[in-house]
Amino acid sequence: MENLCKWVMIRCEKFGGKSTPYRHTMATMAAILPWQLMMRGTRLRPRYGSLHVDILSSFKCGQLSYLAVTRMSRHRYNMGHHHPRLIMRQAMSSFDGSNSTEAPSGDGAAAVPAADEEEVILPSDTEMIVDPSSIQGLADANGSAKKEEAYPSGDLVYKRKGGWESFVVKCRMLIAWPWQRVKNGSVLKLKLTGQVREQYQSRFMQGLSLPQICENLIKAAHDPRISGVILQVEPLSCGWAKIEEIRRHIEYYKESGKPLVGYMPVGGEKEYYLACACKELYAPPGAYISLLGLKVQAQFLGGVLEKVGVEPQVQRIGKYKSAGDQLSRKDMSEANREMLTALLDDIYANFLQKISSSTGKSAADVEALLDKGIYSMEKLKEGGWITDIKYADEIEEMLKKRIGAKEDKPLRTVDYRKYSRVKLWTLALSGGGDCIAVIRAAGGISRQQGSGLAAAGEGIASDTFIEKIRLVRESKQFKAVVLRIDSPGGDALASDLMWREIKLLAEKKPVVASMADVAASGGYYMAMAAGVIVAESLTLTGSIGVVTVKFNLGELYQRVGFAKEIISRGKYAELDADQRAFRPEEEAWFAESAMNAYKSFRDKAALSRSMKIETMENVAQGRVWTGVSAVSQGLVDTIGGFSKAVAIAKQRAGIPDDKQVSLVELSRRQPSPLSLLQGGASFISLVNEFFQTEMGSQILDTLVRGVRASNDISALSSSGVQARIDPISIDGLGTELVEKIRNKETTTGS
Repeated sequence: MENLCKWVMIRCEKFGGKSTPYRHTMATMAAILPWQLMMRGTRLRPRYGSLHVDILSSFKCGQLSYLAVTRMSRHRYNMGHHHPRLIMRQAMSSFDGSNSTEAPSGDGAAAVPAADEEEVILPSDTEMIVDPSSIQGLADANGSAKKEEAYPSGDLVYKRKGGWESFVVKCRMLIAWPWQRVKNGSVLKLKLTGQVREQYQSRFMQGLSLPQICENLIKAAHDPRISGVILQVEPLSCGWAKIEEIRRHIEYYKESGKPLVGYMPVGGEKEYYLACACKELYAPPGAYISLLGLKVQAQFLGGVLEKVGVEPQVQRIGKYKSAGDQLSRKDMSEANREMLTALLDDIYANFLQKISSSTGKSAADVEALLDKGIYSMEKLKEGGWITDIKYADEIEEMLKKRIGAKEDKPLRTVDYRKYSRVKLWTLALSGGGDCIAVIRAAGGISRQQGSGLAAAGEGIASDTFIEKIRLVRESKQFKAVVLRIDSPGGDALASDLMWREIKLLAEKKPVVASMADVAASGGYYMAMAAGVIVAESLTLTGSIGVVTVKFNLGELYQRVGFAKEIISRGKYAELDADQRAFRPEEEAWFAESAMNAYKSFRDKAALSRSMKIETMENVAQGRVWTGVSAVSQGLVDTIGGFSKAVAIAKQRAGIPDDKQVSLVELSRRQPSPLSLLQGGASFISLVNEFFQTEMGSQILDTLVRGVRASNDISALSSSGVQARIDPISIDGLGTELVEKIRNKETTTGS
């Protein structure tokens, strides 16, 4: 070891000038570090001038193995955040893509050459073992990049507050605003039903917000005024990734030891998947709970459009790019069938595993339950799939006894909307000198904000999104950024413009992308500019491909007697003419334009993920992956939720893991006129009551769906190339059946 110290010191003096105490320290660290480090791939990166010394350590069979590489470079090599006092880093920074690394030879000497660096050979008596899989940026046999950094787990760990912290919380509750106060001994009632949005909802907007649901569970775990939680689960309209995030926070709340009761009057597989995470699950005698299995389906309008005389001329680049199939095909392509089958298999395997772990059953037992098609609550109770059969009032009476409430008075409850007003600060769950910006990007991607009664406030507009990115980039307040994405994509140009701004931001500050239900096509385009990509295991991502379409309405015009004539100048001036099909040269230009957009997307993805273009092509072609599969393909770095993304952002920013930070939300959803109508303002209460009736809700749902459908079709038929995916819903048969039964019963009862 003494010889190694001298050798490193000599190399330092040779390339960096005369020796200094700092360099002597670095040389000594080179000998000391290996047996002090507990994790493979830890890198020491001291800097002086333009000289960089990288020291990698690993263990093999209890013997010390190390690699010292002296690197000379003309430019400052800094791919990650390195605090001056943080000498050792668990997460490894990536090598320059131009470098090439050779495997060590059997005699213990190895060379690590680079285009602008001098080759350095270790002494032959020095044992060296390099694990390429632990180094980000090293290519494997097929050219894909390995990214196996030591990311923090980001697990939510409950820590009971006591002593001074408890006193501070009580003082803050005393000075809280009246609308933020909650009576002691209250039970939080969370009714989860309908759509769960990714962004925060204002007080005038109806519906559920994922971050607010999760915050409420965290607050309830620490709030001394909350004695328990009743979680009522009914049919949900969201993806599996959001369900997984809610389950994670349910597990966190359970660590507090407070009662948590699940109540499920109506639901299918997805609802049961969430509700069974509770300690206890109850259902009324006549509950509509149907557990039959999972399915995925695709719908096609090709035959319908053919009958009405409309010919969609679609250019979709990528074998698996199914966007556009809905308009042009009459059945499912083999490539689309292969992709959807793989998605279904991943989700079904996760479903079996999580249900079995929550209920204490085996995966075979869960499969047997689905095959039996049990709908009787008595049989579900006998099989141990629910705790008991009780009505809602019986559950409240049970909780009154459990928490010691007065039996002659009704149970004190606080609902989701009111409890959302309670601030995290009140419970000492927020604050800190270091700030991390949270930017949420949810919905379809366009270049400008959508207009109209239903569309206002929804979607991702590149112009406003870029303003936020630039604000964060120039602000000294934020140490890092978490980019939360829940988008199926949209306009390819808008996606590219946002990619560029996110990339520029990542060059100045750590950026971590956190994927929700879907981050595919344009959604993935945005994510790949971040330094680290975190996805849920069931996030739908990838779909690296583009699609564009023009409608030929000539036959339809002829049938209805409509005529159109055009006078033009220029070979391609009539490219968007809808009264005829493409001419050969126009069709060729149309195809080349789409291919150019695809190659740009694919090549930037390859660059961002440190892959060869040929390797990226194999996982691109419009294919959609689940998060767990995307990790194995190199499209995603690690699996986890929002808390893990925050933990990685703190790590990249040099903030200690146990230090509290302030999360600053920069993208709260603004209410649209339609949401204000639904919000329950007093002067329009009659209108709101009408929309709450069955007839009113059906009319409202039809209007909203019609606007969205027209927006999707018009987006595809616009002149812009689209990087989007068709909606993919993998739900249970039970959910659909339950909805039909409920609607039928409501109609019969009226």
